[in-house]
Amino acid sequence: MDLLNQTVKKIGKLDDEIMEKTRKRVDNLIKPIGSLGKLEDIVVKLSGITKKPFPKVDNKAVIVFAADHGVYEEGVAAYPQEVTVIQTLNFVKGVTGVCALAKQARADVIPVDIGIKEDVKEEGIINRKIKYGTDNMAKGPAMSREEAIKSIEVGIEIAEKEIKKGRNLLATGEMGICNTTPSSAIVSVIGGYAPIEVTGKGANYPEDKLLHKASVIKRAIEINKPDPEDGIDILSKVGGLEIGGMAGVMLAGAANRVPVVVDGFISTAAALIAYKIEPKVKDYLIPSHFSAEKGAIKGSKLLGLRPMLDMDMRLGEGSGAVLAFNIVEAAVYMNNEMITFEEAGINV
Repeated sequence: MDLLNQTVKKIGKLDDEIMEKTRKRVDNLIKPIGSLGKLEDIVVKLSGITKKPFPKVDNKAVIVFAADHGVYEEGVAAYPQEVTVIQTLNFVKGVTGVCALAKQARADVIPVDIGIKEDVKEEGIINRKIKYGTDNMAKGPAMSREEAIKSIEVGIEIAEKEIKKGRNLLATGEMGICNTTPSSAIVSVIGGYAPIEVTGKGANYPEDKLLHKASVIKRAIEINKPDPEDGIDILSKVGGLEIGGMAGVMLAGAANRVPVVVDGFISTAAALIAYKIEPKVKDYLIPSHFSAEKGAIKGSKLLGLRPMLDMDMRLGEGSGAVLAFNIVEAAVYMNNEMITFEEAGINV
């Protein structure tokens, strides 16, 4: 708990003065004001995060947390649980969806075993296993409060290690069969939504079984009674270890003034947990895409963040966040490479 408390205490506000200066310069670049849309907003936000008028995002990584879920035994997934470990091994091989997109974006993929059901001994996978998957949240808490805190602190530790290496742009990714179930539960609890409103098909779960999936989530919430205002309580009762890890990365990014790109639905659920722990973390997050998962838009609205891309994606792994790396980098290039009207000798 000490690391989490210390991290939260370090999270301050964005630098309004530098943001104002950056906005003034961006408005005077050789273009009509506002004509580059969200690119302009992104670079202004980056300047406020980093306290630098010319921020850089040339050292990028996506941290992918892998974990299993006890609620799998309720029949809420279309794929066997063994896929979690298989895909985690594939991250090392560089052959998954996020790996392909990360190569294009010149970003590193950092896989972490934070709670896979099996032992995974493979060079390239960071072993920070807290337990062999969560407990079945439909029968009791997914984990203890102490385990939930530990998952967040693992995320903080790994993010800070990467930041010390010079990372200046991070993203959150995950792997865990049926982890849309706890994500839907988190959004349901925080937003006060009926589970059926935020329960989607995840990894191709049959449409005709969605009522069952929603009923399992409803039962988990009724049994555990998570406090909507206590992010740690929500995480421990209806969350996942990988969700805690991602929340930790977001908190560490904010504490160290490093932007964190949020992936889709599951990462957004993690962002909601981080936000409940410390609301100022929201200012350090860059939402990437509108996930096609049912509860994603509601999750983003709860955060008050509007994603930049609408690609009908729902893979997870951090794939949408890594795709958005290109947009974030484009915003930085706009700021660094364009000249102002004054520099061009044009009076307007």
